[in-house]
Order: sequence, then C-alpha cells, then structure tokens
Amino acid sequence: MVVRLAWRVVTGRRTLVLGGTRSGKSRYAEDLLPADAPVRYVATARRREDDAEWSARIDAHRARRPEGWTTVEDPDLPRLVRAGGDPLLVDDMATWLTGLLDDAGAWESAQVPPGVGAEVAELVDAVAACPGRIVLVSAEVGLGVVPPTRAGRLFRDELGAANAALAAVCDEVLLLVAGLPLRLK
Repeated sequence: MVVRLAWRVVTGRRTLVLGGTRSGKSRYAEDLLPADAPVRYVATARRREDDAEWSARIDAHRARRPEGWTTVEDPDLPRLVRAGGDPLLVDDMATWLTGLLDDAGAWESAQVPPGVGAEVAELVDAVAACPGRIVLVSAEVGLGVVPPTRAGRLFRDELGAANAALAAVCDEVLLLVAGLPLRLK
C-alpha cells in the first residue's frame, strides 16, 4: 500500500532536498511530485547480490513509488537530465557519487581522478540548463565528525562539494531534519 502526503507547493523547477540518514528526505522529495502524473524516477543505488539488507532497502523504495512512475537505473545522470521530458526525481546523489568514485578507482588513488570532478561539473551544468521539473535528493554529510578513514573523508569532501554546486544552480533547497523541512533557499 502506498501512502502519500498531499502534493506540496514548490517555488521553482529545480529542487535539491538534503538530509541525514533516515531524515525523511526521499519520501519528502517524492511528495513534491504528483502521484497521478508521469515521473521518471532515477534510482542511483546499485544492487549488490551479496547484501540482502541493501536489496531490501531498494525494494522498499520501489514499493512506495506510484504505479505510473517510470524507474530508470542509468548512471549517466547528465544525459538523463538533459533529455527533459516528464518530471525527473533523482534519488540519490550520494549513491550516484559512490558509484562514480568506485568506477574511477578513487578509493585506492592518492588523488581524486579528474574524471570525477568533470562528471560532477557536467551534471551541475545539466541541472542548471534543465528544461523541466527536477528534484534531486542528497545526503547532508557536513554536520558530523571528521571520518577516521581516507575513504570516509574523500566521500564527505566530494559529496559536500557536489551538494554546494547543485545548491547554487537550484531554485529551491530544503534540509530535512527529523522529518521536518527547513527551507534554505
């Protein structure tokens, strides 16, 4: 059974919804778009056959999407954003960036491979020029402690920079805390 809140009023066509773990950011972002209209839902999480709990999380997200929405699992976000068409919901930037860092071999590299920054910049440009409605979901990672590992710091720094760049080109930025939205922009 899919239970949705009333469709929320938005102030612009490009919205970034930030929040911490279990803050309600995904559900809030989903409720920004009408359940009875076509929406392209870009699911960025990669299923791992060796992780049943992760697969269950992916399945739970899928189960609550309205039937008329189309799920897209394609890591080429800049191309999807530039394509226009139906409203687009991207959930979420953190898992997309993780895949990008994985594919670039960034975890083992002394420096972040230049392709990572180029791909993020291409996405930011695509969002800025997006002809239609887009809602992006991302984790806010700048409120916690300094991660004790290089990989944790790399992820925090790269996602923080990507979030800031996306926020700069979005019309509306919201931060979810304990399920409550705070309008930042």
